[in-house]
Amino acid sequence: MSTLTEVASGYRTRHTLPLRVELVRQLKRRRTLVMGAILALLPFVLLIAFAVGGAPGGRNDQVTLMDTATASGANFAAVNLFVSAGFLLVIPVALFCGDTVASEASWSSLRYLLAAPVPRARLLWSKLVVALGLSLAAMILLPVVALAAGTAAYGWGPLQIPTGGALDPGTAVQRLAVTVAYVFVSQLVTAGLAFWLSTRTDAPLGAVGGAVGLTIVGNVLDAVTALGHWRDFLPAHWQFAWADTVQPHPEWSGMIQGTAISLSYAVVLIALAFRGFARKDVVS
Repeated sequence: MSTLTEVASGYRTRHTLPLRVELVRQLKRRRTLVMGAILALLPFVLLIAFAVGGAPGGRNDQVTLMDTATASGANFAAVNLFVSAGFLLVIPVALFCGDTVASEASWSSLRYLLAAPVPRARLLWSKLVVALGLSLAAMILLPVVALAAGTAAYGWGPLQIPTGGALDPGTAVQRLAVTVAYVFVSQLVTAGLAFWLSTRTDAPLGAVGGAVGLTIVGNVLDAVTALGHWRDFLPAHWQFAWADTVQPHPEWSGMIQGTAISLSYAVVLIALAFRGFARKDVVS
């Protein structure tokens, strides 16, 4: 005679809330479509700005990456990453990761998912993987569109380095791919923070806004030179370390340190999210 503790026939934990189902749900949401449209339009906004204002030029005989934006499609893509990595790309990461669990709670559907029954760890894992996947897709979308638009407008050519020299188009594309990967890793701190906050509140905007706000605080603290070497422990201190790879002879030490810092923070924050949610009394 069966008991209440027996597992239902055919029930498999790994089959609950498949990644495909969660991905389709998130792709259909308006905020996903709006964020994708914003990132896809940014390169065209910059193209119009350069067309109206003219090609950027160096000031005081100093040439920056921005000044080389119209040199080639590769330069234009690099400039798009430069202007967006510090803040714009923070928003989709915070949005996708902070809106995961909190949105279900705000819709009062979280308890029904758990009653399906979907194990709590499985629910968090599915939502985290999809959120990180969408965040990575957002970061890939921007430079891909920028590279295509920049090539159409300025031609396919080498990436001109502000300090002198150039990278051939093939090498430039490879370095840009490494840059996108590093930007994604550097944003894992924001992702972990937003995900943890999403398990602590029923207000999606609170989780998203909290993650963005604390990321901004980190950027402000990094600007305080009086902190000295303490800034080395701030993820924001290493967010532009990828610039060392867009050189004839790349330097990897900054990216290695930044990766270690980001992964350390992210692992702790995600572990806190899983630990706290496993003990949380879900009533919404």
